[in-house]
Amino acid sequence: MSAVPEATVAAGGRGSGRAGLGPVLRAELTKIRSVRSTLWTLLPTVVIGIGISLLAGFSFAAGSPERETGFDPLFPAFYGLTLGQLPLVVFGILVMAGEYSSGTIRATLLAVPRRGRCYAGKILATALLATAVAVPTVLIGFVATQAALGRYGVGLGADGAPAAVIGGCLHLVLLCLFALGVATMLRSPVRALALLLPVFFLGSQGLGNIPKLRTVTQYLPDQTSWVILHLAGPQDEARWARDYGSWTGIGILVLWTAASLLGGYLVLRRRDA
Repeated sequence: MSAVPEATVAAGGRGSGRAGLGPVLRAELTKIRSVRSTLWTLLPTVVIGIGISLLAGFSFAAGSPERETGFDPLFPAFYGLTLGQLPLVVFGILVMAGEYSSGTIRATLLAVPRRGRCYAGKILATALLATAVAVPTVLIGFVATQAALGRYGVGLGADGAPAAVIGGCLHLVLLCLFALGVATMLRSPVRALALLLPVFFLGSQGLGNIPKLRTVTQYLPDQTSWVILHLAGPQDEARWARDYGSWTGIGILVLWTAASLLGGYLVLRRRDA
């Protein structure tokens, strides 16, 4: 844990507040690496995201999907993200709220008094690490699942596949940043986890399967990407159709993330550590 205060001091020198964004970013990456419990939360995203998609691919292949009406080979490729996203949500929470629970946020703000710059460094560090996890998870998950589907599989050039792969990467990174913003507003990992995990487990993935509730739950952060990820069901059928398209759904998630990060900044700027 000693690396944490050392990293914050390195970012801000003697607390002059004149450190550029580059040193602040490097300090944030150093702090994340030094707290291994936070860093290790990234690994389950890779294991779960790829593993569940691969199992779904083998399951569909064994069941002869050609006999299923409307079988979409892209569906199993991204199915693992429905659970694989949760460790990244936890990671986004711990990056910020973990400093409040440990008290190191005071050292961080002492080293970098400009809270906007401090917050920007955390956002960039979180986004970089989330991207480093999201890209291989989505790509390997897609390729492995299509291989598991055998003759039913498709390539990266298939209709809808490039958009789905890009959308999957954006989905994971944006959800991680959304969680960071929520954690900054709540200033507690327990409160943030207590709010977000039930919503993602029950509100959207559970209650979201009830048709009358889907009109609302389809707009929850972790649901808006399901159209581009081919997880929402055939969009030409009324019972599955969402009220928005693929990229509009990503746009809604961008708005959720922007609102969360803005709320976090306002709380960080106005409240003491």
